[in-house]
Amino acid sequence: MKTIKADINWVDKLIPEGLPIKSTTVITGPGGSGKPLIGETFVSAWLKNGGSVVFMSLQYPGSEFITESIKRVARLDIQNYEEKIIFLQLDTEISGYKEVNKQLIHANLVKPEVWEKVLNVASGKLPDEGPGILIFCSALNLLLFSPTYGDAIFEKIKETIITNTDKTYLFSVSTSAKINEIAQLEKMADNLIFSRSEKEPFRLYMKIVRLKEVYFNPSEIQVPISPEILTHIKGMADHSRGKVLPTILKM
Repeated sequence: MKTIKADINWVDKLIPEGLPIKSTTVITGPGGSGKPLIGETFVSAWLKNGGSVVFMSLQYPGSEFITESIKRVARLDIQNYEEKIIFLQLDTEISGYKEVNKQLIHANLVKPEVWEKVLNVASGKLPDEGPGILIFCSALNLLLFSPTYGDAIFEKIKETIITNTDKTYLFSVSTSAKINEIAQLEKMADNLIFSRSEKEPFRLYMKIVRLKEVYFNPSEIQVPISPEILTHIKGMADHSRGKVLPTILKM
């Protein structure tokens, strides 16, 4: 099993052999428990090792929010890797997808046929070098709230996990809603990570539950991100999510 090491002390303490490549990882936990931030540490390692990343951060209204979050959490300016990244921006006002520029594609990701098509399009535009192509999707739960497409997109997401053989997927999902669906994704994933948070001061904790064919330390650790950074990023995500969810509920 090929892996990629994060080269970050607190991550390597839990996953000394690295994260399995060409596998599917689900980071799960209650709302506000920093799941995307944990994912961003793996994104940082991926880019530093020569891989490419497709970002599908559903809780943010624009790529600048993702850029700021990764710069604060992983101290990495992803714009230095612009040839290796593409942002997929949720746009429920269009029926399919629209290529805005070489780094940005707007797409109605709530629709299953668009999800599949745009992932293929984005992946095809990136170099498949180093560890390969990573698909990083955060706040995946949001898509499931569509009255019309929620069930269908959920089936498409499960199909993506089942049939994956050539890419690495990293999904963050909240257990605060759609708990039955999320339990299915947890069971299907090759790798499973739990996160939780505590308040006053704001702290994050993570624990590896399962890794595919790779040794891991099952201990829970505190994620060393300052309360100030956590509060700032959570505020950005909460504000954005409040705008995104109503548009999905109309579909």
